[in-house]
Amino acid sequence: MDDPYTLLGVARNATPEQVKSAYRKLARSLHPDLNPGNKQAEEKFKKVSAAYDLLGDPAKRARFDAGEIDASGAERPRASYRTYAEGGAGGKYSENFRFGDNADDIFAELLRRRSKGRNKGWSFFDQEEPEVARKGADANYTLRITLPEAVMGATKRITLPTGKHLAVKVPPGSKDGATLRLKGQGNPGRGGSAAGDALVELKVEPHPFLSRDGDDIQVTVPVTLAEAVLGAKVTVPTIDGKVALTIPPGSNSGTVLRLKGKGAPAGTAGRGDQLVTLKVVLPDPPDGELEDFLRQWAARHPYDVRTKLGMS
Repeated sequence: MDDPYTLLGVARNATPEQVKSAYRKLARSLHPDLNPGNKQAEEKFKKVSAAYDLLGDPAKRARFDAGEIDASGAERPRASYRTYAEGGAGGKYSENFRFGDNADDIFAELLRRRSKGRNKGWSFFDQEEPEVARKGADANYTLRITLPEAVMGATKRITLPTGKHLAVKVPPGSKDGATLRLKGQGNPGRGGSAAGDALVELKVEPHPFLSRDGDDIQVTVPVTLAEAVLGAKVTVPTIDGKVALTIPPGSNSGTVLRLKGKGAPAGTAGRGDQLVTLKVVLPDPPDGELEDFLRQWAARHPYDVRTKLGMS
């Protein structure tokens, strides 16, 4: 399994800010929406996202660095005999067992315990501790989804740390950090008790253009000077796909246009809206003909845009 530090391209002593910055840079370049049909980029995006899920969480990162969990977040097996040993491998055991250095001492100890057990009505060799009934532990899983999947809902296939494969239904309108509880899909119980649950935490990946604010979706759309002054029809991205948006003549940077019903589910109220903020962008590099025209135009049509705000 790939090392998460290597996947993100950061040192093991990288600060949380450096880890976040490295992830965002990779996410922007590898996001499936920006690489349609590129399976290699999609697979790399999934690995990078999983690496950030581990290193972006201080508790998980500390446990990974300590060797308690692996790169997938699964617990590493621990050697139980160390609980009873005084030293390293080959050393004597503690006085709980009082074993010596040879086989005769070990056999003598077993006989001593057998005799002690008979006096109490049980045998050291054949007495079994009854299994304690206990509900199975919960299995934790982090599921990364896109913003459209969170808003519109989706069915995702996952493999839990237990090895179990599940189809998880993401409800429409799900939010980042929400946890889905799947009853009885966790670790098996003991002594006939029920299995634990599977707790699936949702992580919504950042979208290249869209963001969510409650039930509304927000996007900033750049427009040319001519489109802002004269009006135009432009194509804008939405959760449902691309749509045509009419820009009124005389629109300014910061003008907000509303696309009704293009937001997230809002219960019985249907869906929220998508708010489109316009941003006027001048030619790059600057256009000399436009500059000459504006010099002549400005001389004949002076106007003040700051007096009304009390800034002049």
